[in-house]
Amino acid sequence: MPSIAEDREITKAAKADPDAQPLTANQLKAMVPLRTLRGRPKSENPKQLVSVRYSQEVLAYFRSTGEGWQARMDSVLKEYVTKQSRRAQK
Repeated sequence: MPSIAEDREITKAAKADPDAQPLTANQLKAMVPLRTLRGRPKSENPKQLVSVRYSQEVLAYFRSTGEGWQARMDSVLKEYVTKQSRRAQK
């Protein structure tokens, strides 16, 4: 740890550097903890984690379509649900 005199010298040198000016009170107030900026924004409709067993043929097909295959499976299932819901309403 620097002594009080060394700390004063460090602070004086930092204040003299135009590229390293101390933050203003408004800048400090506007700061947001890094933790809140990490990751994806929270979804309004989060998906639920479940364990499901699919046939090898179904998995092989969707995996062969490349990255995002799980999202494509979800889209296909959503489309099926929509069609079935329409049938049920008739």
